[in-house]
Order: sequence, then structure tokens, then C-alpha cells
Amino acid sequence: MNALELRAALALASVYVLRMMGLFMVMPVLAVAAMDYPDYSPLFVGLAVGGYGLTQAALQIPMGMMSDKWGRKPVILLGLSVFAVGSFIAAQADSMAMMIVGRILQGAGAIAGAIMALATDVSRESQRAKVLAIIGIAIGFSFYLAVIVGPLIANSYGLAGVFAITGLLAVLCMPLVKWVVPNGEQLSSGDTLPQQGQLKRLFLSPQLWRLNVSVMLLHMLITLLFVQLPVTLLNFDISLAEHWTVYVPVLGISIVGLVIMMGIARGRTPKSLLLAGVMLMGSAFTMLAFQAQSWWMITAAVVLFFTGFNYLEANFPALVSSIAPAGQKGTAMGIYASFQFFGAFLGGVLSGVVTDIWTPEMAYLVGAISTILWLSILSGMKEVSRVKRVMMHGDFNETKHPKITHDLLLVPGVLEATLSPENGAVYLKVDRDFDAVAARKVLNG
Repeated sequence: MNALELRAALALASVYVLRMMGLFMVMPVLAVAAMDYPDYSPLFVGLAVGGYGLTQAALQIPMGMMSDKWGRKPVILLGLSVFAVGSFIAAQADSMAMMIVGRILQGAGAIAGAIMALATDVSRESQRAKVLAIIGIAIGFSFYLAVIVGPLIANSYGLAGVFAITGLLAVLCMPLVKWVVPNGEQLSSGDTLPQQGQLKRLFLSPQLWRLNVSVMLLHMLITLLFVQLPVTLLNFDISLAEHWTVYVPVLGISIVGLVIMMGIARGRTPKSLLLAGVMLMGSAFTMLAFQAQSWWMITAAVVLFFTGFNYLEANFPALVSSIAPAGQKGTAMGIYASFQFFGAFLGGVLSGVVTDIWTPEMAYLVGAISTILWLSILSGMKEVSRVKRVMMHGDFNETKHPKITHDLLLVPGVLEATLSPENGAVYLKVDRDFDAVAARKVLNG
């Protein structure tokens, strides 16, 4: 990567870390800290934890498309502004109802697609994977950091302090976007942003809908866990300020488990390991439902949960990328992200309702039962080989379109080819035998 690409990658990764930390820091503390509000209830806790997911799910695709019309930076700055306003409203809230309003506003700053598109705009095709990988690592890092730091901030400054710091972090992101991230040529790429005409087809794709429902269940379960787990830890006289002492070793051990699963996979994503990840999470919820009074069983359960969660969270996006047709990855990922955030909302509501009517143990049991449904859905998945996506440019018109597509499919290693005459782009899905020179000859006539 050159200096501009490295600057862009680090700046956008920082924006992601600061913003996602703001969303995630609330998860491990809200269920405990919200007990001081006069209208406290398990249902309101669930809505407050997962409420951001509803607006994220609804606006993820529209705001991505909007960045094609208005520009990347204006949409990102708008999203950060809305997110900051929501954070400050939640910080000033004197009731859970007002805090939920703030959380829903936080979610309305749905800028993930615009950030990824901007990363594509400012990087060369040969270096794009590295730039996106840096941002991807930052997203994972922000979650772990938030889970550890959130309880510490809440202990020192209260829940209002967590939201106020969240809003401040969003404001600090704005100068990074405005002046540090370089401006690039805006690329309207079907492999980067959702395209309206592709939504129905990809929404109904037999392989993709299984992954979309899977990521919805994945984030439903992690939200459900964080609505219940902080309260469960209080039963063992572990104060909120000490919760990080539980999360650090648990997350560390689960990362070791992730490395082991990745080693077994050997660069592939076998269905058997996907099913194993779901079973680990199902086992964790079963243990929490029936052994919630045993400290060691709870610790073991959370390790199992995060081992499965880490593996699935890391591999699902790569599977979506491999399955999505050439030139349609942006739409596929937009739908995927919408399901992901809706899962967070669903997990909060489900946990709150079940706890309100029954008990926390029943909420854990609902999580265990949902993994059985999940296993039946994933069992219908076909084995997927990871592929590489390549975008090339050529000078062609509609009349040459069929012949060029036909000739490209004869090039060694080309699995799919989609031409976009309006911007002179060719989207390819290729394997390791791809002959780039031969493909270039086809495009050059």
C-alpha cells in the first residue's frame, strides 16, 4: 500500500473502532446500570440494548445507495451526526423510554456501506483487499475493547457517562473523515454498494437466505446473552466494575478456540465447522439455562459461546462474498448487514419479553432452542469454495456484451462474469487458475 492508502485504511478503521465501541460499550453494562431508572423493566432493557438494530437494519441499504448520489463523506458525516445526537439524548435521559429513543437514533447513523465504499474509492484494486482487511480487523477489535472498557467507564461515570463518551467519540470521528481520509474517484460499483434492481433476486437466493437468517440468529443470540449475563454475574457478588475480570480471560480463551477451528479448516469453510460453531453456542445456552448457579459452568458456557460466535462471525461474510454473483456482492452484503442488525433488535426484544413473563433461565433456554432451528437451516447449505473477485475495465458497448461475456467464461479460472457498460467495468469471480493476461486480451479485443 502507498502512503495515501495506508492513511485512508487507518483513518477509516479508527472511525469504525470509535463508532462501534460506542454501540458495543452499552451491551455489557446496560442491564445492570439501568436498574436505577424509575421505569426499569426487562422489556425496556432488551429494547435499549437492541433498539439500535432496528434503525440500522432499516437504513443500511438506503444510506449506502444515498452515498452514490450525495457522495461518501457527506453521508458518513450525516450518519455520525445522527449517531452523536442519539448518544447525547441517551446520556441526558432520565427514563428508560427516553434512553431507548436515543438508542434508536444511534442506529439511524447507518454508515457501514458508505465507509466500505469510500475505502474502495481511495484504494487501488491491487491493494483493496488489504485496506478492507484492516477495517475488518478494527471492527472485531472494537467489540472486544468495548466489552472490557464499558464496565470500567460505567463504574466511574455511570451509564450517562458511557453514552456521553460515545457521543464524543462520534464527534472526534468527523475531522478524520473530513480532513484525514483522502478524496478518491467515486466508483459506483455493484461489488461495493447495494443496487436496487438486484435486491429481490439476492433476497430469495437459496444459499444466501440461509446465511442471512444465520447472521440474524447469531446477533440475536449475542444480544440475548448480554441482556442476561451481566445480571447473572451479579448473583455471584461480582460488581459491574469487576465484570471485565471475567470477560478478559473468557475472550482470550475463546480466541484460542477460534485459532484451533481456523487451523482445522485450513483456509476453507467446511459446513461441518459451521454446524460445530452453532452447536457450541447451543451448548452454552443449555448450560446457562440449567446450571446458572454454578460459577464454573457459567464460565465454561461463555467460553463455548464466544468460540462458536467468533468462528461464525469471521466466516459468514467470506461465504456471502463467495456465493454472491459477480458484480452483486454490494447488494448481497447490504442485505446481510440488514439481517445482522435486525437480529440484534430481535434478541433484545425476545430476551426482554421472555424475562418479563417467565425467568432469565427461560430466556437462556429460548436461545438454546433457537440453535436447533438454526442447525436445520444450515444443514441445507451446500459446501462453498472460496473464490476471488476481480474488477477490470474495458471499452465495450451493448452490442459486444454477449460475445465478451462468452469469451471471458472460456478464460481459465473464470467462474462468473458480469459486464457493466455504463461504467466500463467487468466483474469476475475467479479461482486460483485465473489467467489475468488472457482476460485482458478478451477485453482489449
